[in-house]
Amino acid sequence: MQVVDTTLLDQVTAQARTAPRLRKNHNLHKSDASCCHRLLNAIEPGTYIRPHRHLDVEKDETFVCLRGRLGVVTFDEKGEVQESVLLEACGEKLAADVPHGTYHTAVSLEPGTIFFEAKAGPYLPLLTDEKGEFAPEEGSPEAAQYLARLTALFA
Repeated sequence: MQVVDTTLLDQVTAQARTAPRLRKNHNLHKSDASCCHRLLNAIEPGTYIRPHRHLDVEKDETFVCLRGRLGVVTFDEKGEVQESVLLEACGEKLAADVPHGTYHTAVSLEPGTIFFEAKAGPYLPLLTDEKGEFAPEEGSPEAAQYLARLTALFA
């Protein structure tokens, strides 16, 4: 049995804080080929996850905030924000389920934020039409400004 405890959360957070992308996954599933992916996702403020979608009808994605504050944002095909929700560990809203085919991203709003993520496997790199072409690529000069706009949705 794998147990998620505060020691593990602290370890994954420490790894995220020193990672170049300011985030770190801790997989609970055995491999990328697993049919059910369950993982901890530690993300620090300043990390940018480009909006994307999963076109596979089995790849709805669930986010459960375990620690900190997490903004989840969905978009239409043109990149207009459709919905934003603030998830907080021990708060009023704890989890969000994003249907397949919906552009989405997650924004860390507090140091030490960790969410549990579940979706169908296997892991496959995003296809071109799964990437939010309306949003800057990760690492581009425009990404920081775009992330600031997303973060402001939760101010």
